[in-house]
Amino acid sequence: MNAVNMDVVVRNASLPDGRRGIDIAIQGERIADVGPQLALRGAREIDAGGDLVAPPFVDAHFHMDATLSYGLPRVNQSGTLLEGIALWGELKPHLTQEALVERALQYCDWAVAKGLLAIRTHVDVCDDRLLAVEALLDVKRKVAPYLDMQLVAFPQDGLLRSPTALANLKRSIAMGVDVVGGIPHFERTMADGAQSVRILCEFAAEQGLRVDMHCDESDDPLSRHIETLASETHRLGLHGRVAGSHLTSMHSMDNYYVSKLLPLMREAGVAAIANPLINITLQGRHDTYPKRRGMTRVPEMMAAGIAVAFGHDCVMDPWYSLGSGDMLEVAHMGLHVAQMTGQDAMRACFTAVTETPARILGLDGYGIAPGSYADLVLLDAASPVEAIRLRAARRMVMRRGKVVSEMPRTAAALNLPGRPSSVDFRLSRRDR
Repeated sequence: MNAVNMDVVVRNASLPDGRRGIDIAIQGERIADVGPQLALRGAREIDAGGDLVAPPFVDAHFHMDATLSYGLPRVNQSGTLLEGIALWGELKPHLTQEALVERALQYCDWAVAKGLLAIRTHVDVCDDRLLAVEALLDVKRKVAPYLDMQLVAFPQDGLLRSPTALANLKRSIAMGVDVVGGIPHFERTMADGAQSVRILCEFAAEQGLRVDMHCDESDDPLSRHIETLASETHRLGLHGRVAGSHLTSMHSMDNYYVSKLLPLMREAGVAAIANPLINITLQGRHDTYPKRRGMTRVPEMMAAGIAVAFGHDCVMDPWYSLGSGDMLEVAHMGLHVAQMTGQDAMRACFTAVTETPARILGLDGYGIAPGSYADLVLLDAASPVEAIRLRAARRMVMRRGKVVSEMPRTAAALNLPGRPSSVDFRLSRRDR
């Protein structure tokens, strides 16, 4: 390109694919050019200083209707899934739209500060008031300038188990909810679970919608609804539009059955969404020792050519008392639980909270390339692996070419004889 004025030029960036010394030129909302030492000038020039510039983090599985409700109506003392379900049942009658909106907007503020600019959130449709649906549709409209939100109609009490769930789900879709959800393992029988998958996939096919089901969130190796989900996806031509979330029963399945299951998922183009922080804490609770790790077979699915993303699932709600919206914390836990400590495997964990969930959500204009939206995160790290290790500070977050959040580098002042005056936890920046 000839030298022209750009709105912004980010200089000397390292990219997730390993390229270094890269400039990113931005005009309006989109990236105009990417390359080393671009002969372009920007009205604003940002020096990345060799640090990592990545596309924004994406959370493919979250529950925005429950987030930041910690302590309401009481604290989950045991930290278990069953007490969390009981707590949510106690809280639902007392929910107000105003409180839901306020908590969700606060969480979205956290998300932006963490460079998390796209969230797929499930919303419970088993409350006949559809109060949470209305609240999150309102939140989606409010945050649209700075965050992409995708809503999943989630029949949390079971599609067939809850008498009005199917009608409520269809009402939610008509109101503007984006994705068809389900929870087949929560139905009364395996047969009912399989039937719910068929009903929901047929509805999604009729409506031209994506599907994302809580599937086999169980330690029971005979909970095999992912097989039905893959089969229905293939039968109905939903390839590339369906995800199975959690899939924790796979950690207990025998290897022979999994050797059949993985090719079925790949053939159907069914994606998998693991939730490391929640899976590792809620699963395996009935085990003494040996004790199962709780998460699905992430490296095996990746090796089989299945798209695998990591989700946060919960932040400070009836099921999980921790969290801050940091997808690097999610990737960090996923890396450890799945024992993905090889160099390529660690980079794959970074991809599981960026590029892969972006594909699962079908995000338009995602990435760092000419024509992509200028949505960028500058991290206080030189590489994806270092970013995960440090849960690196987000030095800058950009949305559509505008800086929406900034944070200083992480450093601590030292007062030690004969030692440096500060430490930044980087390995002497040798990995630049």
